[in-house]
Amino acid sequence: MEIPKILVTQQIIPDGIEMLKKECAVEVVPDGQQLSRDEFLDRVKDKDGVLCLLTDRIDSEFFNAAPNLKGVANYAVGYDNMDVAEASKRKIPLSNTPDVLTNATAEIVWALLFSAARKVIPSDRLVRTGLWEGWSPLQFVGTEVTGKTLGIVGPGRIGAATARMSRGFDMKILYSGHRRNEVFDKNLNAQFVPFETLVEESDFIS
Repeated sequence: MEIPKILVTQQIIPDGIEMLKKECAVEVVPDGQQLSRDEFLDRVKDKDGVLCLLTDRIDSEFFNAAPNLKGVANYAVGYDNMDVAEASKRKIPLSNTPDVLTNATAEIVWALLFSAARKVIPSDRLVRTGLWEGWSPLQFVGTEVTGKTLGIVGPGRIGAATARMSRGFDMKILYSGHRRNEVFDKNLNAQFVPFETLVEESDFIS
């Protein structure tokens, strides 16, 4: 039985590569190297599968270049780069990785929120320049996060995760979007408001 040939278009977590190598002959594009479109299409000519990123366009031209293709795995939550209709017509399965970045993205939201509230970046920058001359009561005083109002625009998975993380800071949650979200209403005790109201009443907006 012939071993399937797989192209991985960017270096990913080594554990994932090792899992693939147990079953397949794996070609990995080196870290930091970005394939041109022509190089990408040339590399897939003899491949049975491709593990790609959002920057790789998976369309009819790609499918024509890969006659042995059995499937494509998108190393991303979304699939905007993939022509789903074309793949379906050719009966080539596609996959993505939903939910894997929900908490990671929400944590970045909180990192940015704290950074803005507590003026982390300007104070860090001042110290690194060597110009900081000492503490004063009003220097980079910032604002508290606890007890404030957090406005979330777009009540999706990441918005919900961000809201859940606010519980430890006793925050009021407002949200706006195209429609109400049952998770926000029932589980997060959030209030659905017009966007204009959210902007007026929120201390922080995500």
